[in-house]
Amino acid sequence: MKQIQTVYDHIHRNNLKTIVLVALFPILFISLIFLFTWIVVPIDQALQTTAQVAIPTIIACMAWMLISWAFGDTMMLNSAKAHEINADNPENKEIFRAVENVAIAAGLPCPKVYIIDDDSMNAFATGRSPKDASVALTKGIIKKLDRLELEGVIAHEMAHIGNRDIRLDMLLITGVGVTVFAADMILRTAVYGGSFTNNEDNKNNSGVILLMVWLAFMVFNILITPLLRMAISRNREYAADATGAKITRNPKALASALRKITTDSRVECLDKVKSMAAVCIAYPGGPREFISSLMATHPPVEERIKRLESMA
Repeated sequence: MKQIQTVYDHIHRNNLKTIVLVALFPILFISLIFLFTWIVVPIDQALQTTAQVAIPTIIACMAWMLISWAFGDTMMLNSAKAHEINADNPENKEIFRAVENVAIAAGLPCPKVYIIDDDSMNAFATGRSPKDASVALTKGIIKKLDRLELEGVIAHEMAHIGNRDIRLDMLLITGVGVTVFAADMILRTAVYGGSFTNNEDNKNNSGVILLMVWLAFMVFNILITPLLRMAISRNREYAADATGAKITRNPKALASALRKITTDSRVECLDKVKSMAAVCIAYPGGPREFISSLMATHPPVEERIKRLESMA
């Protein structure tokens, strides 16, 4: 396979991967319900059960996603204990200048700027759209990176804003929450003798059907969803790196920043907020035991640096 050599090829390739991965969520969800119920009932009843389960679940996901879309950014900033700063304070002028310069280069509105009181090095962006976006930076990343490196990090976060990655991640988190809740409700229904149908001939095996539907949800929630979500997260990180390099025209600065960040990226207040890991520029949690690359929120930093340096 031909190695990607340009920023534009890199962005295009990762965007296509993301589209495919997102499309797999509903396809695999519906397929699992059908296949598991088909084991115990005829195909026509399996199709009927699939529709009765999948349609309400998807509608509930969409409704809850709207709520998340409205309030998700505030929850993320509160989780990080971030506080907004303004340009009136002389101490903040350099930070604002860097953010404004990158926003102009990216062709996006200047986001609000938040500071996280932590001496480690990390950053994330949030917001429903570029018009109401925010960038949060730790005190450590401001102090320990030089101007070009910091601009590279800000450009990476502006890329997430421009690519609507934050909105995508919030929607994925919300969708997962709904399917977990639905699985619990289905199990309770099965335990208390509920049924999907009023047909007397099918009431005897309704508990078995519900159990198979619950198993389909569990496979989706425990195995499929984490793999797909982490794959999407890794692709969006690659795309944000490439877009950030395109904005600053300086991929080596972002590569240098990543080298420094990964030596001290832990943000203590986010140790227990696992859902925040994917939105940060580097994994913000504490030391981890061995984890499969398939379950990692971020690509290997060595590979990110290698790709950035190949774009120079």
